[in-house]
Amino acid sequence: MARIHVKVVPSSSRDTVVGWLGESLKVKVMAPPEKGRANLAVVELLARRLGIDPTAIEVVSGHASPAKVLSIAGFDDESLHTALSRRD
Repeated sequence: MARIHVKVVPSSSRDTVVGWLGESLKVKVMAPPEKGRANLAVVELLARRLGIDPTAIEVVSGHASPAKVLSIAGFDDESLHTALSRRD
């Protein structure tokens, strides 16, 4: 199971994985930062990008913050970084 630091920009014009900012992955989502909507949008976006079920991704910390830590089952740190670095 891999852990990843994510910088989330809610209320964006589209859902997209921007890229790596040092050790954190920058992600933009259209969902607003209220009632967990942005968290859910991030999980769904990354699940689609990785080709996995959203239940394999858990927000470990930062539930109410733009800086989050996610746990992703089925990947080690290196394979996760590689999968999220590719351009689609």
